[in-house]
Amino acid sequence: MAEKTSNTGVHRAKLWEIGFYALNNTSTNLYMSLVGYISYYLVGIIGVGVVFAGSFVTFMRVWDGVTDPFVGMLVDRTNTKFGKNRPFIVIGNAILFITTWLMFNVVTKIGQGARLPVFIVIYLVYILGYTAQCVVTKSAQTCLTNDPKQRPIFAMFDTIYNLFAMSVIIPIYMSGTLIPKFSLNMTEHAEQINNLLANNPGLANVVEDGNLSGFYNPAMFQSFQLLIGGIAALFACLAIVGLWRKDRSEYFGTGQAQKVTFKDYIDVLAHNRGIQMLVVAASSDKLSLSMQTNSTVMVCIFGVICGNYAYFGSQSAISAIPVAILSLLGMGVIARNLGQKKALVVGTVGALATAAGMLCLFLFGTPTNMMLPSFSLTKPATWGNLFSGANWSMFGFLYILLWSLMKGFSGIASSIVIPMTADCADYEVYRSGKYVPGLMGTLFSFVDKLISSLASTFVSVMFAAIGFKAALPTPTTPYSTGIFWVTMACLLGAPTVGWLLNVVAMKFYPLSKEKMEEIQDKIAEIKAQAAKA
Repeated sequence: MAEKTSNTGVHRAKLWEIGFYALNNTSTNLYMSLVGYISYYLVGIIGVGVVFAGSFVTFMRVWDGVTDPFVGMLVDRTNTKFGKNRPFIVIGNAILFITTWLMFNVVTKIGQGARLPVFIVIYLVYILGYTAQCVVTKSAQTCLTNDPKQRPIFAMFDTIYNLFAMSVIIPIYMSGTLIPKFSLNMTEHAEQINNLLANNPGLANVVEDGNLSGFYNPAMFQSFQLLIGGIAALFACLAIVGLWRKDRSEYFGTGQAQKVTFKDYIDVLAHNRGIQMLVVAASSDKLSLSMQTNSTVMVCIFGVICGNYAYFGSQSAISAIPVAILSLLGMGVIARNLGQKKALVVGTVGALATAAGMLCLFLFGTPTNMMLPSFSLTKPATWGNLFSGANWSMFGFLYILLWSLMKGFSGIASSIVIPMTADCADYEVYRSGKYVPGLMGTLFSFVDKLISSLASTFVSVMFAAIGFKAALPTPTTPYSTGIFWVTMACLLGAPTVGWLLNVVAMKFYPLSKEKMEEIQDKIAEIKAQAAKA
């Protein structure tokens, strides 16, 4: 996998460079996981209603829409001795850490009436950092490697990192450590609860039987932010190291820096069919998966419908390895040999089939009979629990099987779209001679974030419609038919719609494996002509 430049203009990265750089996306996603619980913070600490809390992130995307094109153009116009992309990794991560620290540490110390406007201002700045990170993750793909067989390797690393971080470590840490640690009861913590109620009137709506869930404890968010911020900073540093050698003009699409204008952007948007269709596929996929894994949906699945929220951590730990294997096989075999387009289609069809099976399980099975082993990847002593029939129920076994298949297939589709943006950037060089990776990252990032942000709004509105207007469900909320159907709609209904749109979009996506080989030959000619000039 060592870097090699061929006569056709194909240049490759070293395997460790790809692995290190993929951590940049994980760094960004860590902050996304932190902000994923923001609805609870807004309801309990800021003191707003459930629907407003769920809609807040969506409202903020208006600002995101204003900033995205400018960040993308900055990336396209940047060409410093520190590279085109690396400065934005530093800036983006610094903004993300500072703003999230302010959200959870400073806002709680100011008057109740000023909390919401101050929080909004901080969040507006937070979005700038998040935008920089999202754009540069896609932009740098083009200079890291342009080998069609190497680009899926980024997705393979990205899948592994995010699977274990987002689906294993964080859920286990949240359900097994943070929530129990910061949940308070009147018997042992009466004074602490009363002090919190005095400083945060919004908590009066979420205290249940004198108890306060860790979801609404500001100390939980403060602890979580420090952990996320520290790990994200480390990952960003490693990503910079991985990109260091390749973030130079000779590895850019035309072999030299270019000036781009808004007119160029308009032309790309109007004529680049690849990025048009990829945005449709990726955004619909992201919306559905954001609803499926929404924190409230997970609380309802395990805490309310199945009756044991601790199984959330068990699910994450048990399914991690089979999900990783299936996703990696899809990207390592299908994407590298048949092309990234076919890999996305195969992953989508597989996810659709297993989602149908999951719905049948919940309709005809008994969710309260779920039994899963208590298991931790970091505690070898617990591994034997996996092989004891006494720790499993048939419902639990079938659930893990279907969940692993569904997440494995959908992981192929959701991860492969990042390196596919690099293909779209190369296609633009081939089509018009313009190298605009920042635009590709900007467009993809903006639509991706805008659409996915609707997830929180949709989930909140749906739960509000069945009576949860003042507070969101917690693991102790009683079961109801309304909760069941709203949860199923989020868990399986929305993803099904998104995956169907994936299939339709790929019908019109022009960048097959054969087309990308033609494109790289053409780009080699463009670089050769530029070198002579």
